[in-house]
Amino acid sequence: MVGNLDWRPAAERTDLLAGPVAAVIGERPEARVAEIDPELADTAAFCERYGVPLEVSANCVIVAAKRGGEAGYAACMVAATDRADVNGVVRRHLGARKVSFAPMADATSLTSMEYGGITPLGLPAGWPVLVDEAVAAAPQVVIGSGVRRSKLLLPGKSLTDLPGAEVLALAR
Repeated sequence: MVGNLDWRPAAERTDLLAGPVAAVIGERPEARVAEIDPELADTAAFCERYGVPLEVSANCVIVAAKRGGEAGYAACMVAATDRADVNGVVRRHLGARKVSFAPMADATSLTSMEYGGITPLGLPAGWPVLVDEAVAAAPQVVIGSGVRRSKLLLPGKSLTDLPGAEVLALAR
């Protein structure tokens, strides 16, 4: 497994997942979950404390896309070592006039997940999930669980068959 964590089948520890994630985790038998200190949920602190290589971690960024007076949301999955090209690739792909990081209050209320733990599993129906090609190709990736007190571990390709998932070259 990855790092010095006690990884368990996620479907057996739904108490460590946000409600929307727990509702869909049964569809992901390959997913593992590990409990962590919620104060160490931010990627750099988490990786340092638990011996997880930064290259194995991926972040879920919620963006707000505006076009024609309407706003929509999307999730972008990028390796922790990279940044999503929000104003280029993401904006063009979504056909938006403007794309910005969603305000924390919007991201948490719309996903029913905790800031710092948002994950692409269990997102609202209809949201695009844009997965960077490096994340999709990763043998294993550590992502949020919807809450700050745990992390999920699963193959990167598992993210490519989520509802609304599309693989793109998102990193810049």
